Amino acid sequence: MIHKNIKPTGCCDPFDPTPWEDKEIAWDKKLFVKDRVTSFLHIPLNMGQKVVKNMKLIEKAAAKTTYQLMLTDEKSLWGTDIYIYVTKDVPGSQMATLSGVYLTKVFEGPYQMVGKWAKEMMEYVKSKNKELKKLYFSYTTCPKCAKIYGKNYVVLFAQIT
Repeated sequence: MIHKNIKPTGCCDPFDPTPWEDKEIAWDKKLFVKDRVTSFLHIPLNMGQKVVKNMKLIEKAAAKTTYQLMLTDEKSLWGTDIYIYVTKDVPGSQMATLSGVYLTKVFEGPYQMVGKWAKEMMEYVKSKNKELKKLYFSYTTCPKCAKIYGKNYVVLFAQIT
């Protein structure tokens, strides 16, 4: 989604938090390209390369969506699964679907706040009388684009039961 007053960098689209703030959304087999990022103590080491590689495959397959959405699943201290939303199967990629009901909340600030935001999201889920099944993070821009745009938005997606 492109915010009206911000000029795109050509890398990451400007992010409009409004459609994602305090929402409950339901997905039924929402289609994603899935890949694995190597991490060291949750710090991604090859995220940029993986995103660029997958975006080239997505563009070649004409599977790019009208808005960018990438989720991360922090599997361990040493690796993260990424999910990039697409419109159709992408040859040469691992495909995955996500289904369920999700609560979303937008946060803004430096990446080192993620632990605090995860705790806030857990409290938010409890305040809605729901149970957390899984937590995904959507980093809406790369660090360079966040600096240019002056905002670093992260959306947390809490899959609920």
